[in-house]
Amino acid sequence: MARRIGNLVAKYKTNCPFQLSELLRIHVKYAALPDNVRGLYCRTLRRRFIVINEALSEEWQRFVCAHELGHDRLHRGLGYYFIEQHTLFDPRKFERQANEFAVRLLTFGGEQAEDETAETYCMRSGVPREMAKYVWS
Repeated sequence: MARRIGNLVAKYKTNCPFQLSELLRIHVKYAALPDNVRGLYCRTLRRRFIVINEALSEEWQRFVCAHELGHDRLHRGLGYYFIEQHTLFDPRKFERQANEFAVRLLTFGGEQAEDETAETYCMRSGVPREMAKYVWS
């Protein structure tokens, strides 16, 4: 995953999920989604979409965009609801992978200080502190 992110950032010269989405021709939309849905990724008629809950803070919108971009890069063609309803795969595994992708993308090029906690590193990098468990040591 780290190599995939490194190649993506090197090719497009950015780790901003919004810029990457645009460069990859993924349409980012904002919508009033239910409170328990932060965002979603879907493909319709060969077009790719990331839909972000418009009620989220900017920090969470950025993270959700990176998370959904992770689904595009790692799980192309697999939607959460398809996995949950039509396969024996555990959708939580794919969600964990997308979270890890998002944290690695948003912290790409940065370095955690020796005495810095994962939560502090996340906050300094603009990643929601709840995602600190995905920071590698």
